[in-house]
Amino acid sequence: MKKKWAAIAALSLLLAFGGTTAFAADILAGQASTITVQTSKGDQPLKLTNEWDKVFPKSDLVDHQKVTFHNRYGITLAADMYTPKNAKGKLPAIAVAGPFGAVKEQSSGLYAQKLAEMGYLTIAFDPSFTGESGGTTRDVASPDINTEDFSAAVDFLSTRDNVDPNRIGILGICGWGGMALNAAAMDTRIKATVTSTMYDMSRVTANGYFDKMTPDDRYEMRKALNEQRTEDYKNDTYAKAGGVVNPLPDDAPFFVKDYHAYYKTKRGYHPRSVNSNAGWNKTSALSFMNMPLLSYAGKIRSAVLIVHGDKAHSYYFSQDAFKKLKGDNKKFLSIPGAVHTDLYDQMDIIPFKAIDEFFQEYLR
Repeated sequence: MKKKWAAIAALSLLLAFGGTTAFAADILAGQASTITVQTSKGDQPLKLTNEWDKVFPKSDLVDHQKVTFHNRYGITLAADMYTPKNAKGKLPAIAVAGPFGAVKEQSSGLYAQKLAEMGYLTIAFDPSFTGESGGTTRDVASPDINTEDFSAAVDFLSTRDNVDPNRIGILGICGWGGMALNAAAMDTRIKATVTSTMYDMSRVTANGYFDKMTPDDRYEMRKALNEQRTEDYKNDTYAKAGGVVNPLPDDAPFFVKDYHAYYKTKRGYHPRSVNSNAGWNKTSALSFMNMPLLSYAGKIRSAVLIVHGDKAHSYYFSQDAFKKLKGDNKKFLSIPGAVHTDLYDQMDIIPFKAIDEFFQEYLR
């Protein structure tokens, strides 16, 4: 039974699961329920909601607005920007994304808003091909492009008049934790990185949970996914892997129940979330199978804080990632008794004080 669920999870890309330049326009509040934003990089126009449609309440301590920016592949990204009320001067800034298959109206927005209350200018963005961001085909993931999305966020933040470009950090939740470490290994402008309840998406896709996939399992998965490519091309469409399973089977393992309790209930459901709905394109898994995200984690010179619940099924990803890191500016914070999705939205469990202290130390 465990092998059945492991296979389902792998083929579904793991269920766990987002200025000051001419093409980074601030979107101001208006009367319409949606705003159409024309892009200047050849991407499709974006339709951004003008309503508060987050799964968390709006804070009275911060100002909120929609912004857009582009990555170097010409994809326009949509983000929510949170600024401390009455803030003056150049602020430290943090870009937030994740979990893998979520949107900025879920966990990343919650983190961004809370950090803005603590004095940072923050953005929570939808990664390429998802949510309100641009890019076609929709609901496809890429270890390269999605790492680039973090650096594009740094591009945007670095050029704002109210941001200190020497005090920019990033925060990645779940699968975007691995992307964040990959970005930190590449982008020297990132001064501090936090990962929360991290997944190494390339490892789990290639090897299954706890590295249980055999070479034959891996081959059969590759074979099935490549056959799906043929069908997709033939049908001129892209089959979806399915989001978090619903209704929940009686024999579902705890980690599936954990995701269901977030993505499929009022607690975290969002109509634009990949995981809350039809899921990623099945063939998204292929690019992750051959591109280990954390190959250069040991080369990161900037500060890193890894946060994970010690009861999470995914705990080993953070443990092993931390072993790769070098230097006395690397920290691991284990949260006793916390499971994977506790760090999505449980305000009494997410260690915001420790995260704030880390950013204060390294974004000085």
